[in-house]
Parts: sequence; structure tokens; C-alpha cells
Amino acid sequence: MFSTNLVSDRGRPRLHRKAWVRLLSGVAALALAASACGGSGDGSSSDSSGDTVTITLEGPNQWNESGSSFGRPWEDLVAAFEKEEPTIKVKTVVLPLSSFSQTISTHLSAGTAPELVFNQAPHQPYMVTALDEYLQKPNPYIKSGPGSQRWIDVFRKRYYGTGNPASRNAEGKVEFVPFNLVGIGLFYNKEAFDKAGISAPFATFEDLIDGCGKLKAAGYTPLAMDRSDLGPGWTMSTISGMLLDTWVDRLNVYTVDGKPGKAASSTGQPVVAGKSVAKAVLSGELTTKAPEIVESHKLIKRMWDSCVDKNWSGNTEGLNGAVVGLRDFAGGKAGMAWGVNFGVSALKDVKFSFSSMPFPQITTDSTPVATDAPARFGASVGGTSYMIPSKVKGAKLQAAVKFLQFVSTPERIQPWLSATGGISAVEGSAGAGETKAFADGSWGDSIPLGIPGGPPGVTTLSLFEGWLLGTKNLQQQESYLQNLWIKGQRQAVKDNKWDKEPWAGRK
Repeated sequence: MFSTNLVSDRGRPRLHRKAWVRLLSGVAALALAASACGGSGDGSSSDSSGDTVTITLEGPNQWNESGSSFGRPWEDLVAAFEKEEPTIKVKTVVLPLSSFSQTISTHLSAGTAPELVFNQAPHQPYMVTALDEYLQKPNPYIKSGPGSQRWIDVFRKRYYGTGNPASRNAEGKVEFVPFNLVGIGLFYNKEAFDKAGISAPFATFEDLIDGCGKLKAAGYTPLAMDRSDLGPGWTMSTISGMLLDTWVDRLNVYTVDGKPGKAASSTGQPVVAGKSVAKAVLSGELTTKAPEIVESHKLIKRMWDSCVDKNWSGNTEGLNGAVVGLRDFAGGKAGMAWGVNFGVSALKDVKFSFSSMPFPQITTDSTPVATDAPARFGASVGGTSYMIPSKVKGAKLQAAVKFLQFVSTPERIQPWLSATGGISAVEGSAGAGETKAFADGSWGDSIPLGIPGGPPGVTTLSLFEGWLLGTKNLQQQESYLQNLWIKGQRQAVKDNKWDKEPWAGRK
């Protein structure tokens, strides 16, 4: 099911959403693997020399195509840590994006994982170290202010903390530390905007449409687009999320655990969990003929006709998951592009200044079914986060904890964030200026209810491509999508064993 809700039916981030973010956060396709070497994991000094402790960090390369290095910003971060802690050495092992999850999962299961591993890999809570006790103690690198009394206090509570469901595992423990947040939004070319005589951010959807016209007049493709799922998916999800806001209370009838009640996101906002969506679709309460769904289709089509190059569906060059339509935006042809904060690395060599902004709000100037709901997408800790395997003990454990404390110190992490486009996970650090808007304000809140999707194997692009290209009329689109909604929710019923519910067998 295609959704942007950040909670699952078990109260943790949706697995498919995390997998999606993990894939899109890679700047390149696949890097060749460095040898996957693990630490001894038992606290011994087999890879230490004298009083020096060596720890190894293992994870995917989210920033470049190298199979041996995460890049200069990472090397500088490690060097800064080693300068402050001369008895600790940090090695990094770069894993391919295509297989890092399986590699780390295997290492954790076998007890051979190194001291620090990327957290987005299947595992059981017993395989990793619970960090709750450490987080309640001072961060030794923070001398005053948040974090100096309790390490946990330095983090942005909206996204991470011992009381935040998005931070806890199945046993209710915190097992990872975020180096950054992941956020999505619109990059824009400052020079193109100046030439077109427009300013960012756009306040309303009508401002966006007007801006697209001015960008076209100035010789630019307003919005870069390619043949990936991301552009249509993110746009439709954002638009429908605003228009469907009035449905949230009505459809929110199951908790994230699938029990009768109300679901809420990690920040306490009402959300419509997966079981509630399944009930709404299979009971016929929410259909593709709902005015809000119809208007969502009209608005995205209007936007495509006004802002996107007519040949967008043939653009397969530069598909990278970090910047939609990278070729056109990086080449200075397009004024805007959807992207994730990791896209800053893909844009490091562009010839123009760029920044970020959220999608604008839809008002009654654009559709009579508009509400006062702001545009939202949701930033999260699904970016770069690491955990310590439970087999790590003694001096190696203490060294690994110190590294996590170091990277969550505002002044220590700021240079790395600035260089990588990172959004700060801690208070007191501004993060990268180019991506600040991806997590600020209401845009950083999760979408309470996004448009449902189809069954596994049906791409997001295929859900909307015919409508956007004009090969399906609205009636055909409604019928096509309704069929896929039902198939998708029937599969959800089967997967989650909801078949005993009275609405689950509706034909």
C-alpha cells in the first residue's frame, strides 16, 4: 500500500516506508562492496594495539558511488573524533545499497557484526544494545545546555527520544542514535527564480501555478520530472493529504496495534493507520469517487500541465532516488525538483545557488473542497542512524558509545551536516542551509491520511501515469484506481490476518 503515514500497525515506522526512504537516500545506484569485515564483538583487544581500541562502522554509502569511502565529510568527522579521543580508532566498511540490509542482518544473527551498524536492517531487539541507560546520563562532549545533564535532552523531541514511539523497538527500548534526519521537499534554483521574477517559498497552490508560468516564460522547465515513482507519488500524497484532512477523524477507528481506538503519530497527531484504511476501502466508505480524491486528481493534472515538461515520462537518465529529474535540475534547465536531503551530494557541482522549500498550501482559490490543513510530508529519523550489536562489550562498547555521543554534539556534527545536506537531529545545530525547509514547520509533520495505493508489485507511477499523460479520462482513472485499491487492501487483510473483521470479506 502506498502511504506516507509514519506509523505502522505495530506502532513503529512502516517497513515499506523505511525501505523506500533507504533506497531514495542513496545518491548513486550500486557501489561495489568493500570486504565486509566485522569486529570481534566480544570486547577483546584482538584488533587493538596497546591501549588503542579500534572500532568498525558498517553501513551503506548514501552519499557517493565509492565502494570504499563515504566521502570527505565522513573522513573529516572520524578524524575530528580520533583527535579528541586519541586512543580510539574508527574504521568504516562501505556496503552496497543493494545488499547492505541482508549483510548487516546476517552479521547480527551470527554475532559477527562490528561495533556500529546501520539500523535499517531486519533484526531482533536482543541482537542490539539498548541505549536507554546511556541516554539518561550526560553526554561528556556537551559542557552546558541540553545534553549536559542527560544525553537524551539534546535531541529534537519531535523526532527522537525515549518517549517517542518512532525511537523504540518492539520491546520499548531505544536502540539507535540518529546522525541526521531524512526529509523531502522541493529544491529550487535561486538564479532561475531571480530571472523569472519570483520568490520562494510559494504560499499557495495558485502561487505555484503562477510561478511555473513565469519560469516557462524565462526559458526554464518549471519542475524537473523523470520516470521514477517519486515525483508523482510525493506530489499526489501531499495534495491528497491536505484535501483528505476532514476524513481523518471519521476513518481513524483502529490504533496502530490494530485494536479499536484512535491512532496517533510519534508526535501525538491523529493518523489513519493501515487497518483503518483497509476498513474504509473494503467497506466502501472511501472510494475514488470521493470529492477529495476527484479534486486531488484534477489538481495534480493541472500542475503537470502547467509545470512539467510534456516529455517527462521518457526521462530515464540520471534516475538516482535523491533528486527527481536530476539531469534537468543539475544542468540548470529546470527551476525546481523534488528531492531528499541526501540530494545535496548529487548537486555539489552545480553552477548555481539552490535552496529548499515545502510544497504550498491548497486553498479554496484552487478547489472548493480545500480545508485549512497545511501542506505536510514528515521528516523522520530514517536517514543515517547507527546501533551497537549486543555482542559488543568492554572497551569497544564504551568506544562505540563515545562515537555516538560525539556525533550528537551540536558543534561536532554541524560541519558534517553542512557538507552532506543533513537535517539536524539535535538542538543547537542548524544543519545544512540547503535542506532546512525539509523539516521545518508543518511540513515536518507526517501526513495523517494519504491516498491509498495498489497491491504489491504495482508501481506508484503506474497508478497515475495514464491520467497525467492524458491516456485515461477521469472516469477511467477512477475505475482503474478503485480496482487497485481493493486489491491492495485485500492483500493487507491477508498479510495482517484481519480476515475475521466483518468488513474484510466485502466483494
